[in-house]
This record gives sequence, C-alpha cells and structure tokens, in this order.
Amino acid sequence: MLDALRGAVADPAQVSTRALDIHANAHDASHFLLIPQAVVVASSADEVGRLLRASAAQGVPLTFRSGGTSLSGQALTDGVLVDVRRNFKGIEVLDGGARVSVQPGVTVRALNARLAPYGRKFGPDPASEGACTIGGVVANNSSGMACGTVDNTYQTVESLTVVLPSGTVVDTGAVDADASLRAREPALYEGLARLSRRIKDNPASVATIRHQFSMKNTMGYAINALLDFEAPADILAHLIVGSEGTLGFVAGAVFRTIPRLTQVTTGLLVFADLEAANAALPALVATGAATLELMDALSLRVGQSLPGTPGIIMDLAVREHAALLVEYHADSPERLAELERGGLALIDSLPLSAPHAFSADAAARAQLWHLRKGLYAAVAGARAQGTTALLEDVVVPVPALGRTCIELIKLFDKYDYANSVIFGHAKDGNIHFMLTDGFQAQAELDRYAAFTEDMVDVVLGEGGSLKAEHGTGRVMAPYVRRQYGDELYDVMRQIKVLFDPAGMLNPGVLMDDDPTAHLRHIKTAPPVDESVDRCVSCGYCEPVCPSRNLTLTPRQRIVTLRAIKQATLDGDVALAKELEKDWEYGAVHTCAVDGLCQTACPVNINTATLVKKFRKRDVNPVVKGVWGAAAKNWGVVTQGASLALDVVRKVPTAVILPPDKLARAVLGTDTVPLYSAELPGGGSSRKRPAPTGEPQAVYFPACVGTMFGPATDSAPGIQQSFEQLCERAGVTLLVPRGIDALCCGTPWSSKGLTDGQATMRAKTLAALRIATRDGELPVVCDASSCTEGLRQTIESDPSDRPMTVIDSVEFAVTHVLPTLGGYAKLDSLAVHPTCSSTRMGMNGALDTVSHAVADRVEVPENWGCCAFAGDRGLLHPELTASATKAEAADVAAMGASAHASCNRTCELGLTRATGEPYRHVLELLEELTRPQASPAG
Repeated sequence: MLDALRGAVADPAQVSTRALDIHANAHDASHFLLIPQAVVVASSADEVGRLLRASAAQGVPLTFRSGGTSLSGQALTDGVLVDVRRNFKGIEVLDGGARVSVQPGVTVRALNARLAPYGRKFGPDPASEGACTIGGVVANNSSGMACGTVDNTYQTVESLTVVLPSGTVVDTGAVDADASLRAREPALYEGLARLSRRIKDNPASVATIRHQFSMKNTMGYAINALLDFEAPADILAHLIVGSEGTLGFVAGAVFRTIPRLTQVTTGLLVFADLEAANAALPALVATGAATLELMDALSLRVGQSLPGTPGIIMDLAVREHAALLVEYHADSPERLAELERGGLALIDSLPLSAPHAFSADAAARAQLWHLRKGLYAAVAGARAQGTTALLEDVVVPVPALGRTCIELIKLFDKYDYANSVIFGHAKDGNIHFMLTDGFQAQAELDRYAAFTEDMVDVVLGEGGSLKAEHGTGRVMAPYVRRQYGDELYDVMRQIKVLFDPAGMLNPGVLMDDDPTAHLRHIKTAPPVDESVDRCVSCGYCEPVCPSRNLTLTPRQRIVTLRAIKQATLDGDVALAKELEKDWEYGAVHTCAVDGLCQTACPVNINTATLVKKFRKRDVNPVVKGVWGAAAKNWGVVTQGASLALDVVRKVPTAVILPPDKLARAVLGTDTVPLYSAELPGGGSSRKRPAPTGEPQAVYFPACVGTMFGPATDSAPGIQQSFEQLCERAGVTLLVPRGIDALCCGTPWSSKGLTDGQATMRAKTLAALRIATRDGELPVVCDASSCTEGLRQTIESDPSDRPMTVIDSVEFAVTHVLPTLGGYAKLDSLAVHPTCSSTRMGMNGALDTVSHAVADRVEVPENWGCCAFAGDRGLLHPELTASATKAEAADVAAMGASAHASCNRTCELGLTRATGEPYRHVLELLEELTRPQASPAG
C-alpha cells in the first residue's frame, strides 16, 4: 500500500506512516476516533485522482480531511487519510464579487476577507468560520446563524470541479459539462438520469423530499437534487453537496455571493418559558429578523457563570425562562432603523419577563453573542476529567420547536444527562444540545443508546430531521433509513454505488446498516494536564498556529499527548515510546508559545502553558544555571549580545557558520542559536539621564533594542524615535534606574525557567514601584511582546497597588498623534500585527498609527504569528520560515513603500522572510514628522 501511495504523489515525503503523524491527524471535532494507516498531504487534483485509484486497487478505504471541525465523525478513517487543507488555497473573485471561484483549503473567514472590499460575502455562516474550509462546507452543506435554507451551500453553489473515485475530473460549470460527463462516465450519467425519473414518478417520494428539505436538513444524501435539476451534471454537483466525502473530492467550487450587510442591531428577549418564546417566533420572523437564537433555562443559568454576561441575565432569577437573541441586518442606517422600529412595535406587545433594548454598539452586541456562543465553552470546558462532549443538532418544523425542546429536557432528566443545555437557530427550528459522559463503560453506552432511540422517536414524530447542520456522519448513519423510508434509502444506496462501486471512499459515513454503528469507535480523553484537559478537539486553534505546516498544531499537541497516555494505560509500551520519540521536537521545540491559539479556542486553552511545563521539566541543569545567572546579570548579557552581533557582522558568514553549526550539533539545536546574515548589528544601552521636568510616564525600553540594533544603519531605533516623538508632544518620560539590568521576564517564561523568571520579576517590580511612585505613573513599553510580559509580571505582584502598562503604540494614539501638524505621508505601508498586539486587543491602535504614517495601509491576507518568538526563530529558523511563507508572498505582491510592525524580534522575522527592512511603526512616524524631514522609505 505504501509504495502505491508514494507513487501517486509528486513528493513521496508527503506520505507518512510515522506514529506521531497518524495519531496527530486522527482526531476531528467529533466524539469518534479511528487511527489511519497512513496520512497523505495532497497538492493537486491530479494527485487526488491517483490516490483514489491507488486506494481502490489496494482495497484500502480513503477519507479526506480539511479543517476537521465536523462534529459527527465524517473525517475519520482506519485507512488512508488525505489532508486537503494545507494546499488548495486559490481564490478568484468574479463579476465584481457577485461570484467567486474558490479551492477547498480556503477557510470561510479567509474567503469573506477577500470578498469584503466588494461589499459581498459567502452565503453560509457557520460558527466555525475561522477554521472550517470550503471543502468541508460543501461536504456538509453548511449553513449557520443567519443563512437558513436560502443562502446555504446547496442554494449558493453554482458549479463544482469534482474528482470522482474513478479518477475522472468533472467540471460541472463547463459549457459541455453534461456531454462530457455522458462520454467519460456513461454509467454514472445514465444512472443519475434513471434515479431522477424514479423519484419524480413516485408522488410519495416527492412529498417526503419536499417536506424534509423545506427545513435545514443534512441527513443522508441531498436527493432533492434529483427533483431540482434536469441535467445529470447539475444533479451530480448538488448531490456532492452534503455527501460528506463519500462520493468524490471537491477540487474547486464557484459560488454566488450575497450582499455584506454592515448595519446590525442586536437585542435579547426573555420569556417566561420555552412555549412563550416559541409562540413569538412566527411574528418575529415576519419583522425581517436575520437571526433568532434560542437559549433555554439551563443555558441562561450557565450563562450567568460567564464573565461579561449582560445584566439582563445576571439579574434574572431563572426558573423556566427562555431567551431569544434577535438581530436585524441592513445595508444602510435608515433601513436598519426601519427594521428596528418594526421589530419593537411587535416586541413591545410580547409577554416578556425582563426589560429589552436593541443596540448597534459593537461592544454591547459582542457581549450578547458571547453569552450565546459561550454556552458550548462553558459546558464542554466544565465537564468531568476524562469525559467526552457530544454536541448534537436536530430540526423540526418551527411550530413544533417548543414541544420538542420540552420533550428533550424530559429525556435529559430521564437519562440523567446533567447540564445538557439547549440552544440554536430558532428561526429555522434548528436546535443544538450537548451530552457529556465517558461513553466507554457498558452502562454508559447502554444509556446513550436508549437516549438516542427516544430522541429519534421525538424528532421524527414531529416530522423533523435528525441532522440539520452537522452532517449525518457516523453518529446518525444507522438512522437514515428510518427517517426516509426503504424506497428513498435504496435510492441513496444506488447513488453511492454509481459514484463509488468499490465502496472505498469514506465507508461507514452517512449510511450504515449496522444499528449500533454510532456506539463504536467512541474516543477516550484521558486526563493529561489540567491546562488542556477541557480541549474538545474542535480545531479552531489550527489556522492561527505558526507551526501548523511544519510539525504540530495545538489540537495535535494535545491529542498526541492523550495518545501517549492512553497507550501507557493500555500497556502498549512500544507505541508510547514511538510517540514520545518525536514528541519533543514536534510539540515542544517548535511551539512558538505565542498564545494565539487561546484567542481562537472556544474553551480558552492556551497550549503555551502546557508546552512551558514540558520545557521546565526537560531543561538541562547547566542551561538552567546559565539562564539563572543571566537573570542576575542581564545588563552584561544584553550588552554582550550586542557586542557579539557587531563583531560577527564584520566577519564573513561562511566563517561563522561552521563552528556555529558544530556547536548546535554538540549542545543541541534548542540551545545554540543559528546565525543568519540578515541579522542587524547590536543596539545601544537603554539607560537615560533622569528628566529635568515632571514625568508623565515611566518609559521601559525593551531589552531587544539593546541586543538587536535598528533595521538600517541610518535609523535611530525605536527608543530614540519614541523619545523624540514624546519630546515634540511635550511629554516627559522617566526611564527607570538600572534599566539595562531589567526585563519583562518573557525569555525565562517561554523556556519554562521559573527560577530565573522569579528573579527577574522581583528586580523589575522593585524598580517599577520606585519609578512609578507606587503606581501613580503609567509604564510605557516599546515592544508589544514585552508590554504583554510586563502586564503578566505586574499581575504576579502581591501588592494591592495596581500599576498600568501601556504599549507605546497605544500611548502614541492618545499623547502624540493629536499634537502632530501637517506632513507628507508614505504612499503605502505593509503592516504586520503581532501575536501580542492581537492578544492585548491593540491592533486598532496599530491601525490608527499606521494610517498616520501612510495613505494606504495593508495587512497581508495571510498574516499570522511569525514564530520568531524571542530566540525561537534563531534556534529553529525552519519554524519561522514555515510560519511566514504565505505572508511573505502577500507582502511581495503589495509593493509597499515601507514595512512596519510593533515588536523588534517580529521585525527581524519578517525582514528575514520578505527581504524588506521591517521597522517599528513609531520609527517611521518620527522620521516623517521630523522637522524638515523627507519621506521615509
């Protein structure tokens, strides 16, 4: 098998059977787990075609994996797993944004970012937009919060390019698509035409299909295509939608887009109970509400435990209450006001149990959505150690929604599933609920099986569908026949045979005649560390992880650690050792500990916390001693590093690298940095004489400015630039005494060196207490990662006298920009936000200052953490190269006048990646506003 797979791809290295790779890639967001025999990263449609043929010839099942956000087990296999996310990233905007051609590896968020300048957006709006890919969206017929059944994938897809299991590539948008399909795949062509006639000639089938697909419905195949279209090529395209990777590979898609409505207002309506909330739905829908999100009484109680929950809920004595989050969207303020007036005219007459108000304020709206979206995180994150979270979704006709919710609550009580909140898209009759349990012991499986049978009876008894959004997957595959009946189930069976005669494409998904299939392959989640045990493997973290295309993602770090633990518990010593062998480099050495994963994680996990624990555990005693001494003599260390860079810069790189590489081979690549020619010379001392006037702020220049000098020899560097800006603005700064020996502590923190970190924190806190007059003056820092580090240092201070830390960019917005007169700006500026500026929420300030520098400011579409991470980019340059590859391509296409960021080491990483000198944005501002200055370049 392995030889056949390697022969099918251009780069055999993209085929792996390594234990770490197959276990890291095995997990998706569902509660199922199968371990693949091999993992392949495909790079083209032709490769996929060859892989499909090889799979059929070898008799080995094949499954496609993209974002892995699917909740029903669609993206798992014990055969060959083909990663189609890493490549296939093309986007082509057509007809001024009215249409778009997109490849399957693109995320929904990235697609919407490309469409935004055209005032358009993608129709489906899944909650997982940051991680789910277009390939997965098509495979699951995704919808979401607002799109309903009008703008979902099925309704907005125009054509698909599909690789069939035979290897044939079909472009259903081609002028001759139908004729080509008939000539190249005659059996498939005739079979689709025959099934279409069979459906249309059976009034009972027509009635069932029309009813089922009048709702959100992702149960079984999209057999409505057999009614909605005449041409077999069009039928094929729409059967592929929602087919969950069981019929072919979507290599490309063309969609009709929808208007991007930027005017939004949101409100929360609290009712006495579910029935009252449900009764109000038809009238609220008639007012033009874009979203109507339901939360039951338990949801509201859980919401009261979430930080930032609105007062309307915090002050409520919840009994049987239910709430609807209502939102109106419009293309103009006038239209929005009109919609809101119409809504309020109705709402004022409803029997509400709490005051109501609508707001267009972004912060207020975010607070309401945090309540709604935080339910999943709150329940899943609080589940008992070692248990699994199972998130389900069903749909019923809207008039039956209230009854259905009440019956589900009775089932939760009957089967003792505590904390099973009900929430979802009430406008569509679509609700979600969560079960948390071990799902391993026989009693647990019996309980789940009995609950499922009762739940199926309730939903189908109301004329609903057992799957509305999340896809049939493995979880509902045994129930497709019960929902549709024998006749339509047989039609679906015939569809599978027509496309995939060998049955090798994602078997066990969407249809399964085994009535207990949903009880098999349920994964375990053994506790490994309290910092990550609440992980639900959703994969939201992966698109923001800088090591995702090199080694492991945060999800993969966690699941492989669980695999090691499970192998140990099972007594499989060989597997545990095999996984551990590659764990250190893949999980620990190449983690940037940037924390961006936490910004995307629905249960608020920062995987850096876990990695730092491993670094602390594994640190060499000699290294620990060296860094401990460095904490006590930091001024000598930073000035020594500066001097060393000045010296080596004068020596040919060819002379430096051999002994450098030898030292790395002897002492370890995670210990000795690798020199590279683009590094600047050393910087200067940070100390400054005390000011003569009264200081308004304490300035804490980052020590990286001493170790690494300015980007160009003629540039003054950030410290001098910032001081000059403040002097012109009439702001007096005080640099603490002994500043050269002080640091925010991040170098020790990132390496897990807690002793050295404690030493540095104590020194820095003592100096800042004196300099700030015990917190009277704010502290300003000129490197975003150090600003974040200082904030963490101050948070560790046991004193009850708070100190405030402000980044220099934020400080410039309030204290410098208002004082500037007229000056000539740059034409354009490429800006790299940092992971720290993102985590601290200061990218708005960075944007404001950037617009003060240039007329046109561009953030690369593929911006992300550069992974330089202090010295990580020097220790493992391959990590930074991988993390910045896509962004560097974007920057090259921009042709910007200058390039900027707000953190010196990030500037080094981007300079290396792009070949362009990146400077602190305030350096550029100072240069432009300097008296009689000429524009910077």
